[in-house]
Amino acid sequence: MRKIIVITFMSMDGVMQAPGAPEEDRSNGFRWGGWMTPYSDDFTNGIMNALMSQSFDLLLGRRTYEIFAAYWPFIQDHSIADKFNSIHKYAVSGKPMDLSWENSTLITGDVVEGLRQLKQQDGPDLLVHGSSKLVQTLLANGLVDTLTVWTLPLTIGEGKRLFREGTQPVDWKLVDVKSSPKGVIIASYEPGGEIKPGSFVGDNPSEAELARRKRVAEGG
Repeated sequence: MRKIIVITFMSMDGVMQAPGAPEEDRSNGFRWGGWMTPYSDDFTNGIMNALMSQSFDLLLGRRTYEIFAAYWPFIQDHSIADKFNSIHKYAVSGKPMDLSWENSTLITGDVVEGLRQLKQQDGPDLLVHGSSKLVQTLLANGLVDTLTVWTLPLTIGEGKRLFREGTQPVDWKLVDVKSSPKGVIIASYEPGGEIKPGSFVGDNPSEAELARRKRVAEGG
């Protein structure tokens, strides 16, 4: 069974849109494309190179697939280009699309069922980059096996966010964390089961607390 591994670059306020370049994704008038590039250094490059040395196929949403397909096939003598161009790519889209990038397969129609079937197949793990809409689908349906979040030390205030309405309540187990000299926190999580709420209040709330709860319950 394959695992789905999501790699996301995110600002401190949760924005994941267009980290790599200004023209990557200007939808909804996004002005801050390329916000990740000043934080690249030998430390982060080393982590990314180690990731690229592993065995995986790519699982991408339509927009990210189109961004990659317009760039990586035309790059030569580059280790990531060599990797991406040679492995299999799975593009997820609700409509037909151009799959001219070599070794590409379209997942469409009932995409959730298609993703479940893909996970059940033999083969390398499936690596998700970008693909904000696809990530929402994966999170909403419990299909993420590992979530690695690169949190960069900036706030953007607008743009597509990692966690949106529809994300399921899940306890995530931290399995690895690193920080770069420029303040990038790289944390990997695996699903840890249901949330287990508790309380610091104790078993004997005051009359004032009981009155406060009543006001809140009545919308006050």
